[in-house]
Amino acid sequence: MKNFGTFDYVIVGAGTAGCVLANRLSADPKIRVLLLEAGGKDDYIWIHIPVGYLYCIGNPRTDWCYKTEPEPGLNGRSILYARGRTLGGCSSINAMIYMRGQARDYDEWEAMGNTGWGWKNVLPIFKASEEHYAGNSDIHGGDGEWRVEEQRLQWEILDKWRDAAAQTGIPKVADFNSGDNFGSARFQVNQRTGVRWNTSKAFLRPVMQRSNLVVLTGAFSTKIRLESAYKLHANADEKKRATGVEFEHKNEKYFVEAARETILSGGAINSPQLLQLSGIGNPAQIEPHGIISTHTLIGVGENLQDHLQLRLAFKVQGVRTLNESANSWLGKAQMAWQYAMFRRGPLSMAPSQLGAFAKSDPSQKTANIQFHIQPLSLDKFGEPPHKFPAFTSSVCNLRPESRGHVRLKSANAHHHPGITLNYLSAEADRKVAVNAIKLTRKIVAAAALAKYQPQEFMPGPAFNTDEELARAAGNIGTTIFHPVGTCKMGPANDALAVVDSRLRVHGVSCLRVVDASIMPTITSGNTNSPTIMIAERASAMIIEDRLRESAPIVAIHE
Repeated sequence: MKNFGTFDYVIVGAGTAGCVLANRLSADPKIRVLLLEAGGKDDYIWIHIPVGYLYCIGNPRTDWCYKTEPEPGLNGRSILYARGRTLGGCSSINAMIYMRGQARDYDEWEAMGNTGWGWKNVLPIFKASEEHYAGNSDIHGGDGEWRVEEQRLQWEILDKWRDAAAQTGIPKVADFNSGDNFGSARFQVNQRTGVRWNTSKAFLRPVMQRSNLVVLTGAFSTKIRLESAYKLHANADEKKRATGVEFEHKNEKYFVEAARETILSGGAINSPQLLQLSGIGNPAQIEPHGIISTHTLIGVGENLQDHLQLRLAFKVQGVRTLNESANSWLGKAQMAWQYAMFRRGPLSMAPSQLGAFAKSDPSQKTANIQFHIQPLSLDKFGEPPHKFPAFTSSVCNLRPESRGHVRLKSANAHHHPGITLNYLSAEADRKVAVNAIKLTRKIVAAAALAKYQPQEFMPGPAFNTDEELARAAGNIGTTIFHPVGTCKMGPANDALAVVDSRLRVHGVSCLRVVDASIMPTITSGNTNSPTIMIAERASAMIIEDRLRESAPIVAIHE
């Protein structure tokens, strides 16, 4: 194994969090930073054209192409589980929706023992990163790197859905990001003049020329080395220290030493997998694969949460939808011309243009379901749109009680781990699903949509009783690609906690996890921008810790 040298910080994963960390930690020219990315550069054209997510998800050039284990809650189906595999990570293939979640999400994190993670603490961090199209305000920032804009197209059917939602008690609002996102609005997106804005463009590219920053693509990390693990395997009480990372690059094997810290930013699937491959986790899950257990943390890979979306689809009449244009060569040519000339039209659109947040039942204190409304329909992701005009009204449970896990299936780092979500395993989640379908039908039946004569064909009018609707949820449910929680943040007395409130791995020095896996509970909305906030907060903590360690000790003499 070749020696790749020594860096102050080694970051594993150049995705959403890793790009932010690389920017902030390399700002000090005396600090050497290595950023390792298993995927390639973000130079694929379909990363940058917003509708290109259709060609990035499920494409091994840009996606890990994971699949879940068969899910009983989805009536035995296994589904595609996309994760970004390129510079920018999931921000290069996601829906581009700018969403923070609710104030209650972060206040709950703090109440769970994570000091400094309340809404009052994180709101200034969101604002500092943000470059909002409207500039600085009480709730938005205009001077950061993370560009936020309005979408550049409009659909009559979506406007009327919004009117129908208002008629059923979901008010029209201007902004989802004030801390209470109840209501309906057009999603704001991470784009710059109709082009995707990923974290590579925002945070990494502007600093790539720094002499103290090395970015290595095609670098597949296989193991974290622990100092004491090689000396005293059986001494469970001994404090362990991460010393660096083993990785593969261009058919060679390397070890790089991290003089200060090793930082995992691989996301909610890759980070726990790498910990487990390194012997960190639950011995009962690790040792059957022939891996020596070096540090017991039973929460590694557990606590997996995701937003399950239920895709209801409706045929319509007398109104334009994307289905017609997408099934016509003339329509496709018009869309291409419109985008080439003006960076507008369907090629500039995010997967969902209109959103709404609502309560599945009156007992909910805040909105607990989220709608994504699209002027198209298809049987499943990756297939062509239907040939008839239709729209999709997807709805997801924002705060599921079901918990899954990520666990090794092999000691081979190149083998995908087992991903089990346990969707709809909690009775409360099945109840929310049933009520969400009922509310969707109520909205579509409102007067504002009546002239389009909407006819439900997915799941279809045959499903009516609560039992039937719960079964239908298993048929039409799929991921919205928001996995979190597998390296849970929490105090040492939390049995499932993997990192503390400063994102340091419990019981292992010089090792942190900084990505969506540290969320103790999932945020109430899209998870990409909260991950940027996590990386910003972690960067500040890492720098604070370094400065504290290097500060001279001043003796006080009386």
